[in-house]
Amino acid sequence: MNDQAVGCYRHPDRETGIRCTRCERPICPECMVSASVGFQCPACVAAGSGTGHSPRATAPRTLAGGTHAADPRLVTKILLGINVALWIAVMATGDGLLDDLELFGRAVLGGEPQGVAEGQWYRLLTSMFLHQAPMHIAFNMLSLWWIGPPLEAALGRARYLALYMLSGLGGAALTFVVADPRQPSLGASGAVFGLLGATAVLMRRLNYDMRPVVALLVLNLVFTFTWSNIAWEAHIGGLVVGTAVAYGMVHAPRGKRTLVQGLTCGLTLLLIVAAVVVRTATLPALTVFPG
Repeated sequence: MNDQAVGCYRHPDRETGIRCTRCERPICPECMVSASVGFQCPACVAAGSGTGHSPRATAPRTLAGGTHAADPRLVTKILLGINVALWIAVMATGDGLLDDLELFGRAVLGGEPQGVAEGQWYRLLTSMFLHQAPMHIAFNMLSLWWIGPPLEAALGRARYLALYMLSGLGGAALTFVVADPRQPSLGASGAVFGLLGATAVLMRRLNYDMRPVVALLVLNLVFTFTWSNIAWEAHIGGLVVGTAVAYGMVHAPRGKRTLVQGLTCGLTLLLIVAAVVVRTATLPALTVFPG
C-alpha cells in the first residue's frame, strides 16, 4: 500500500493515502468499501458482483461496516436543521423555551428547582440542540458542516448518528456532574468536539497526516480554557466520548464488528446514565437553590 497522499480517483480534490487492494487506485473514505483484506473501490466491487458472490457479500460497506448512501451528508443536514430550527424558536419565544429545555433549567433563575436531578432527563438531550448567541450557533454549525460529512461517509448514517448523540450526551453528563447547577449550559459543542475526536481516530486509522487535526484540536482546547463563558466540561466530555466510540467503531474486528460496535455504544450510554444517577443522588445535599 502506498501511503503517500494523492487525490481520490473519483474525488480528485480529496487527498488520501489508501488505495484499492484490487486496482490500486487511490480512494477517499466515501469511496472505501470494506473487504476481507483492506478496502476496495466501488468500481471493483461492482465488477465483483458478477462473479457468483451473493448480493449480501458484495454489498458496498463503509470503513466501519455501514452501508454507502447516495447522500453522505443527509444526517448532518438534518442535525444542522434541528439546531437552526430550535435557535429560531428561541429567538421567537424568548428565554421561556431555554428555561424548559436547557440542562439546569429554572434553578438558575431563582424559581423552584427544575432539571435533570428532578427527573427531567430529557434536558440532557434537548440542551444539545439549543443555542442563544448568534456567534455560538454559527461556530458550532460551521464546525458540524465541515467535520460531519466525511465522518458520515466513512462510518455510515446509523453509526455517525450514534457517535453524534453519545458525544453530546457525554458532554451534557460531565457538565451535570461537575459544573455548578446555577450555571446555564446549552449548545452542540459537546457533540462537535466528539466529532473532532472521532476525526482524529479516523485519520490515524487511515494513516493520514495527523498534524492538521492535532493542531485544530489543540487550538480548540486553548479556546476552551481561555475564553470566558465556555462550558469546558461539555467540550471535554464530548471529546472523550467521541474518541472512545469512534475507536470502537473503526477498530472493531471484521468478524465481530457489529457486536463490538454495539457493545461500545451500549457501555458508553450505560456509563453516562450511571454518572447522572450518582450525581443526582448527591446533588440535593450539595446544592442550595436560590428561592
